[in-house]
Amino acid sequence: MVALYHDDGRATRRDEHVPLVWRTMLALDQGLVGLAGNLRVSGGVPGELRGRPLLMAANHIGVFDAFVLMAACRRIGLSPRFLLAGGLLDAPLIGPALRASGHLRVDRGSASAVEQFGQAVEALRSTRAPIIVYPEGRISHDPGLWPERGKTGAARLALAADVPVVPISQWGAHEAVYWGTETVRGLSDIVPLARSGFTAPLRRPTFRVHFGEPVDLSAFRAGKAGDAVKAHAEIMRAITAGLAPLRRDEPDRPRFHDPTRPTDTRSPWRPS
Repeated sequence: MVALYHDDGRATRRDEHVPLVWRTMLALDQGLVGLAGNLRVSGGVPGELRGRPLLMAANHIGVFDAFVLMAACRRIGLSPRFLLAGGLLDAPLIGPALRASGHLRVDRGSASAVEQFGQAVEALRSTRAPIIVYPEGRISHDPGLWPERGKTGAARLALAADVPVVPISQWGAHEAVYWGTETVRGLSDIVPLARSGFTAPLRRPTFRVHFGEPVDLSAFRAGKAGDAVKAHAEIMRAITAGLAPLRRDEPDRPRFHDPTRPTDTRSPWRPS
């Protein structure tokens, strides 16, 4: 049995280590998530892991799920940062705010990716805020919305920085806003997302987030051949194990049909 956090309006305890701009964004986000649906949070992060370097690995189910994760973390008294694509940090308006908030940068496939990985390791070791990563690297294309195979980056980061990993499983955020498209080329790409988002408060989807027990990666070492792959598998299995109870009545495919989301991959982690 896990503890269930009820929405009683409690805010994250003020922390001088959380930039004001990020505290403000987290507070606004809580209101947005509350408007869009009902948030239910279970599990938690042990006290001994708070205030120290921590990696949190979550499944990726929709464009709204980062907002849900922020609200869920705030509910249990955490102010997480994200490992973000460089494009977001360079974007007008939102980019400067995100950079000032202390998020970590990654540019996959770039010439500076190796250097950035080293910087991310050092930043993770020194931060007092939990860092959220999506091991899948994108919103799942699995027809059942189970986690994709994913990449080993999160596991390599955890092993290199020697920090604990807490799995986060979530379900329901995919009902808030359509997947849309990989690339926005014009108004026609935005309209379906806007239309689906405007109807979310009328449908009142339930956003379920579960914080699992820390993943045991003690058998693996940074730089040892094959260990990153094995550690990644342990993380993904932990995320999937936490996800199954959240969607017990939707074991095959989501009831909510999103006509814009691709379904061209198969999850290797889906429970048999």
